[in-house]
Amino acid sequence: MKAFWRLALAAAAAAPILGFAAGAQAQLIIIGNDEKQGFENGKPVMHPPGKDTVLIVDISNRTKPKIVGSLPLMNTVVGPPVNLAITPDQKLALVANSLDWVKDGDSWKGAPDNKLYVIDLTASPPKQIATVEIGKQPSGMAINRAGTLALVANRADDTVSVLSIDGKEVKLVDNVSVSSGGPTKEQPSAVAFTPDGKRALVTKFAANKVALLTVDGQKVTYTKYDMATGLWPYNVAITPNGALAIVGNNGGAGSSDGQIDTAAIIDMTLDPPRVVDQVVVGDGPEGLAMSPTGGFAVEQILNGANLSHDKFYYHPHSYISLLKIEGKKVRRVSETPVGGLAEGIVFSPDGQYVYAGNFMDADMTILKLEGNRLIKVGTMKLPGHPASMRGGPS
Repeated sequence: MKAFWRLALAAAAAAPILGFAAGAQAQLIIIGNDEKQGFENGKPVMHPPGKDTVLIVDISNRTKPKIVGSLPLMNTVVGPPVNLAITPDQKLALVANSLDWVKDGDSWKGAPDNKLYVIDLTASPPKQIATVEIGKQPSGMAINRAGTLALVANRADDTVSVLSIDGKEVKLVDNVSVSSGGPTKEQPSAVAFTPDGKRALVTKFAANKVALLTVDGQKVTYTKYDMATGLWPYNVAITPNGALAIVGNNGGAGSSDGQIDTAAIIDMTLDPPRVVDQVVVGDGPEGLAMSPTGGFAVEQILNGANLSHDKFYYHPHSYISLLKIEGKKVRRVSETPVGGLAEGIVFSPDGQYVYAGNFMDADMTILKLEGNRLIKVGTMKLPGHPASMRGGPS
């Protein structure tokens, strides 16, 4: 591990030589490592804070990614693994820290945080340049294709934070309530822009619904229109042509429970949009990514990989369900095993490779799309436990 850290730091120091600055050939993904929480035979184990990192990884060489930056920023495995994003021009990265880590007697526990970190990717090595205070327990995040606006779903206060992006300056514009007014928290967990940037979808995890937002410049409005998508909708993505949205229904309230779960298919061309199908994906969909070139999406299936070994639904490995998109029809065409407790998944910009983080194994599986299958072509050891992962745009 120490030897690997030396290699990672050397890579970061060599970033100028690698041509990592703006306008260079780097194609980047961002990975959040959580070193505060682990699992031993299904039981959470809490460690003191101070060792979390955010990695910047260049995937220009698809099968041999390089770490080109490492920042000591807190983040967490709690929540969907989409609490970070890279702007379309790859000049900035945003990282939302969902939970602060506080002392709880002799142990530690999470408490809702409200911090969003801004990282300058044009610096060599990348560096944090600002911290913005937003809503409570910021979780899933999205940046519009123009790179001018970001939305963050805040689970603890039922809001979506709206942030303007102007060059390297990121400012909070508004915190928009997405609560339907009921007595219980609805926990917005993830958000996705339509390609034209004029609408967005927000998963309301505890309400079993997805909300529709409208976007006019920097003005974001909750339309009060919610769609019942399935049990515990956790993650959402929209196709590059804007025709469909896919919502991963976790089913087990944040974990596997041995029951099959689905992805809801929303027809975005209808007025209003509505759920038109359900696709079986597996037990515990968590990570979700859409191919930037269209045609495919991937659901990362927990498969009980972090649970007690005596559970009937425990398995040593998570897996990836590959979904094929043909017009308005979505179907699962294959599944591919990866590591333990898979958290965070991204496509390469050309849609030909998929990168999946494995929390339990502290590594990343590299997969190649061949026909209707994902074929493992490599593994990259990571200096930490990947809790989230993102490419760009989101």
